[in-house]
Amino acid sequence: MLEINEIFGPTIQGEGKLVGTPSVFIRFGKCNFKCVGFNVEYETPSGIKKCACDTYYAVDPAFKDSWTKYKTYEDIVSEVDKLTNLYDYNYKMDIVITGGEPLLYWNKEEFQKLLKHYIENGHQVTIETNASLNLNFEYDYQKKILFSMSVKLSNSLEPLKKRVNYETLEKVLTNTENSYLKFVINKDFMQKAQEEIKIILSNIPKCEVYLMPMGDDAQTINENDEAVINMAIKNGFKYCDRLHIRVWNNKRGV
Repeated sequence: MLEINEIFGPTIQGEGKLVGTPSVFIRFGKCNFKCVGFNVEYETPSGIKKCACDTYYAVDPAFKDSWTKYKTYEDIVSEVDKLTNLYDYNYKMDIVITGGEPLLYWNKEEFQKLLKHYIENGHQVTIETNASLNLNFEYDYQKKILFSMSVKLSNSLEPLKKRVNYETLEKVLTNTENSYLKFVINKDFMQKAQEEIKIILSNIPKCEVYLMPMGDDAQTINENDEAVINMAIKNGFKYCDRLHIRVWNNKRGV
């Protein structure tokens, strides 16, 4: 059973290496993190107020009644086809597998069939993951996936042992060609973030690193972006905006 929070698009990839690319998103429900340190305030359907990341509706099981359960990957493909076929042009739209934490489904047969379907049909497939869960590469098609690994730092308030999985980071970086790391940072966390990132990078193969400003609305992005840009320049990293937040704040389904 694959639990999907939402399928939406066509829209653009708002962050990371492929920012601006026309894409369809498949957002899975469930996550192994809460990330209360990101301080996005929300209210559950039963009226309980909490803090988490900006995709709390795909993370918090309090919202699971709004998730759709798919028994087969073909059912998901059918829904995605309605979106990828909206425009008549010779372009294979990117398929973004996100969450929540999609790697919670990695060992499910239907999840692998979904990935294989899109890769064998010529789509770029990106998996957006916190990269904390164990995985193995058993098939060639898995090595064609682009892993956008948003490794959490201590500002997430998740424990270090849980949020940084060096074995998984090494497996992804040695089995795929263009996968990369991205870190969400705010202006009050610069020095600590720099120290933590340095330690992480010293224990994994060389890869591209993107820094992104924290925020679930355009105003907060604006408050953090200049400091994050300066940090990226200072350390030889790449800056990446959160374009979808700037344009639509944290509106869902765009």
